Amino acid sequence: MSEYAIRATGVVKRYGEVVALDGLDVSVPPGKVLGVLGPNGAGKTTLVRVLSTLVTPDAGEVRVAGHDVVTDAEAVRRSIGLCGQAAAVDPMLTGRENLVMFARLFHLRAREARERAGELLARLGLEAAADRPARTYSGGMKRRLDLAAGLVTRPSVVFLDEPTTGLDPRSRIELWGIVRELVADGSTILLTTQYLEEADELADDIVIVEHGKVVAAGTPKELKSEVGGERIEVTVADRALVPAAVAALGVLDTVGVRADDDTGKLSLSVADGAPVLPDVVRLLDSDGVRVTDLSLRTPTLDEVFLALTGRKAEGKDPVPARPGGGMGRGRR
Repeated sequence: MSEYAIRATGVVKRYGEVVALDGLDVSVPPGKVLGVLGPNGAGKTTLVRVLSTLVTPDAGEVRVAGHDVVTDAEAVRRSIGLCGQAAAVDPMLTGRENLVMFARLFHLRAREARERAGELLARLGLEAAADRPARTYSGGMKRRLDLAAGLVTRPSVVFLDEPTTGLDPRSRIELWGIVRELVADGSTILLTTQYLEEADELADDIVIVEHGKVVAAGTPKELKSEVGGERIEVTVADRALVPAAVAALGVLDTVGVRADDDTGKLSLSVADGAPVLPDVVRLLDSDGVRVTDLSLRTPTLDEVFLALTGRKAEGKDPVPARPGGGMGRGRR
């Protein structure tokens, strides 16, 4: 594989007068996880559709696993796995039968298909339910089965389009573990998600997309640093003492103290909070300001996202349906 497992440069995709992707650039080295964040309509789903050959870009160059998505689309499909929000499994078939069917669609021989199905059922913790109809599976189990179907061909690149939407916390954590195992085995992952803590947990790098363009990119730590350093948050016992607390802490070398008279909470933005904490305690104590809570916080991705876009990261961008329908499992 080349330097990048996924590389898109200057990608444009229009639907009539709607510009879904507007010169977008992304790149993912082999064996890494790229988290793609963006508000509703930002272009996240369109990006996944272009990368997985579901739609053809109007401009730009896109290569996945070393293959051009336009001129060598079949080779791209042989190299990728795709898992979306809705589990694309047959509810009437058992888990094993679903995977055998997908394997046969990829032209594995009957014996190879059964062996591969067994391997994936074991790997994704579905052995006990392997011979039950998929309609009896929980949401988390269906999602794992869907992911297993996308791994039948041992893809080097896996696209996960909001894979944990609607799952309970335990199922989400289980799926996170599976993603980490895939990366440990050398897979490259592109993950779109509406859960910012999910990107924080899994992604090596993150891009934030707005109006079809990348508006910010970097590691989670780098992005958090863009909205400032750490914050010391203080809650005083008596709201009447908020002015005294502000005055006491005003001598510190910070970018200012923000106070809420109604809640009795103060917030100090600092470059490095740990050395400042003892001074905060000392100054407040010397002025007789009793504190009920004191904490040191780093910025969250939620704060980064809101600072850059002014809205929450949630939902999927509305994209007109592709004429003739979407790509089935056999075209992963």
